[in-house]
Amino acid sequence: MKIGLFTDTYFPQVSGVATSIKTLRDELIAQGHQVYIFTTTDPKAKDDDEENGIYRFPSIPFVSFTDRRIAIRGAFRAIKIAEKLQLDIVHNQTEFSLGVMGKVVACHLSIPCLHTYHTMYQDYLHYIANGHILKPKDVGRLAHIYLHNISGVVAPSERVLETMRAYNVDAPIRIIPTGVNLRVYGQRDSIEEKNALRAKWGYKPDTPVLLSLSRLAFEKNIHTLIEAMPDILAKKPDAQLLIVGDGPARETLERQVRHLHLTEHIQFTGQVDNDDVHHYYQMANVFVSASDSESQGLTYDEALASDLPIVVMRSDYTDELIDDPAIGVSFQKRIDLVNGVLRYLNNPRTPEEQDKRDAKLHEISAEVFAQRILKFYRDCQETMAEKQSGQSRGTFRNLFHRSRS
Repeated sequence: MKIGLFTDTYFPQVSGVATSIKTLRDELIAQGHQVYIFTTTDPKAKDDDEENGIYRFPSIPFVSFTDRRIAIRGAFRAIKIAEKLQLDIVHNQTEFSLGVMGKVVACHLSIPCLHTYHTMYQDYLHYIANGHILKPKDVGRLAHIYLHNISGVVAPSERVLETMRAYNVDAPIRIIPTGVNLRVYGQRDSIEEKNALRAKWGYKPDTPVLLSLSRLAFEKNIHTLIEAMPDILAKKPDAQLLIVGDGPARETLERQVRHLHLTEHIQFTGQVDNDDVHHYYQMANVFVSASDSESQGLTYDEALASDLPIVVMRSDYTDELIDDPAIGVSFQKRIDLVNGVLRYLNNPRTPEEQDKRDAKLHEISAEVFAQRILKFYRDCQETMAEKQSGQSRGTFRNLFHRSRS
């Protein structure tokens, strides 16, 4: 297949959406397909990278969310490129500029246009005029309009599926969780490599390390992890929390750490190159997250693939993912967060628990993810072919009846 992925967000921008798209791209290519990225320009990237199938369109920073971008032109050029590439499928990853462009391209080429609904926008309305302009009902109305005439919608989780139903989306919807690249996150660093990274941040080989890895945004609730550290330190005085990532909440979080006198136990790495992220999972003892805005929890899957137990805020997604303590625990109260962390710091895993983790890994692998996406592509192609065939037969019958009359 020749597949066009249309997205406003792609590397070098760092986000769960960019990671999801790259995972899908890499796995589809590994399975023998040709994949092309249609995305925005970025100051840190060259305009086009045709050798790697990446085409960029002129863009500007998004209002109130300046580390994300939105294309300002390029639909005609996108059509020409898609015609030259002879795309079979358009798969949109955004509802904004490139998503609209993808719909235009698919319509022009008469090919299926699918969409993955990545972001629960009702959790992010505070970025636009502090939530005074758009309300959750507006998000639902706009999503319904955008998804009209889409061939199929990919919901990464049950929560997204329920949201799509609430928006009265009439396209076929399938739950297909984003997979994790086991070729990257499944590899094991040597003890020397782990200890070298630990030493970089001042940790001993046996220092208990909690890892938080995400964009430092207010909706990620990282402040909750910081607030829990005194209780964890009361039981594990040498414990450390390493916060990996960057974002608009960083200054506030650093101020909170100073206020609680936790600077000797909490560090911020800033943004880490995507190719190095898996090393941070490898050097930690437990992954923690208090985010309640996750639609697919990619970092949870990456931690699991890195053989790291997870202690995360309870959500519909975690109810699906965490079906055994061998994988992790979820929490709603601080005491449960603290007890969950202490559980994994104090108790080594057994071989039986490892077997359960391995079984879960197959479910969330990028290989299974891509196979399920490809099945959806082919089903949408068949549906479109049947519809076009039916329309052709209808046109023929109309012409026949007119000639008889």
